[in-house]
Amino acid sequence: MSFFRMFCWTLLACLGFQAANSQLRLPSVLASGMVLQQQDSVPLWGWADPAQKVFVTTSWDNRTDSTVTGHGAKWMLKVKTPAAGGPYQVTIRAGQTRVLDNVMIGEVWICSGQSNMEMNEGWGLPDVRAELPTCSNARIRFFQVDKSTADFPQDDCSGRWLPCDSNSLKHFSAVGYFFGKKLNQELNVPVGLISSNWGGTPAEVWTRADRVTGDPELKASADRQEDFAWWPREPGATFNAMIFPLTRFPLAGAIWYQGEGNTVAPQTYAKLFSTMIDSWRRAWNRNLPFYYVQIAPFTYGTTHVGDLVREQQAQVQRMDQTGMVVITDLVNDTTDIHPKDKHDVGYRLANYALAQTYHRSGTDYRSPSFQHMDLRQGKAYLSFSDAPGGLVIRGKAVRELYVAGQDQVFYPAEARLEGEQLVVWSRQVREPVAVRFGFSNAAVGNLFSRGGLPLCPFRTDNWPVEQVPVKK
Repeated sequence: MSFFRMFCWTLLACLGFQAANSQLRLPSVLASGMVLQQQDSVPLWGWADPAQKVFVTTSWDNRTDSTVTGHGAKWMLKVKTPAAGGPYQVTIRAGQTRVLDNVMIGEVWICSGQSNMEMNEGWGLPDVRAELPTCSNARIRFFQVDKSTADFPQDDCSGRWLPCDSNSLKHFSAVGYFFGKKLNQELNVPVGLISSNWGGTPAEVWTRADRVTGDPELKASADRQEDFAWWPREPGATFNAMIFPLTRFPLAGAIWYQGEGNTVAPQTYAKLFSTMIDSWRRAWNRNLPFYYVQIAPFTYGTTHVGDLVREQQAQVQRMDQTGMVVITDLVNDTTDIHPKDKHDVGYRLANYALAQTYHRSGTDYRSPSFQHMDLRQGKAYLSFSDAPGGLVIRGKAVRELYVAGQDQVFYPAEARLEGEQLVVWSRQVREPVAVRFGFSNAAVGNLFSRGGLPLCPFRTDNWPVEQVPVKK
């Protein structure tokens, strides 16, 4: 056999071997059973042999698009998704063929934070346990991101899509589930929920590292975090491994429940949390709606740390497309940092999304908050936003209400409602200058809007607040 003929046979054999062994790989979030964001330009991406032509066919429009893998073995193209519906197929051919079945088009949200977002049926939650016999719903899909850390942003994470049923729900975020259930019921569309959380973690680990380490104030606060065996503390560690791999996957928005892990340095939480939200929005290249939970009352071992975090969380609402739900009324035991009621937390978050993102009217979703104070004749007259018709006192007298004069000493206050104002005074304070409501670690107040939402804890002063260990 001539050298030329031998060369040709060898080349054909190599090409045949390459075709038979061509590698088409997809990130874990692109899989059968997934939910894609409706009416969006959705990237599909993965890895194949260099210079390999990749064809993608979507069954909702029977359109085939193509691209060529780059020298880094990566490929990406975008497809247009229709209005909510399904199930559909996505077929990807690159030497070999992958068919993604049972793909739904709908609304996709990420659910993230620490343990109160992570909590599931295994934590002994009665509301979730009651759902198990009837929860099966193929129009609600779960993607659970496995816990992981990385020093640099990653291309992929570990996880898989599952339909909501009595088995998958047992292991999924309770807050996320109730949020998604409410959206599915009200919008009548498929809902995809991505759960990416880790109990105990501070917000620094969920923020792009250079945004923390490059800011002296945030770095100083991050350095105060203690080392624990159960969760990371390094800035960017979970952002790199559990958030960044998802940032090509379009979302409708994010829900967040975290803050307890930052009581070590509460005064910088507003700056840190705002920075985290901004780093996510930049990574997704979209102004993601971001709805979050104010941490619950709890008897921390140091005075004025929980209340300072709550105060800082309230300030973050100044950011565009954000909103905070107050849950001071959803706590039965202030010695338990993990309140069991996750049903109402999820529904309050969903009501926020329905009103702000989906423009549904008719539901009270925003807790009343302090707006203005007038001082006259030894009394403080307080006005509030988001309290049409004024506030409601549940009980005979207002709890967790204090007033102080120029000496900055606070005394329990009396109060009455006059129209839409709350009038506050104390016989021990002749000339009041400051009022505080619910401003302590474990305070459970009893002022509500007429729609049943609790008044956000507040203080009218900006006096320095001492943080000292609680004596037991």
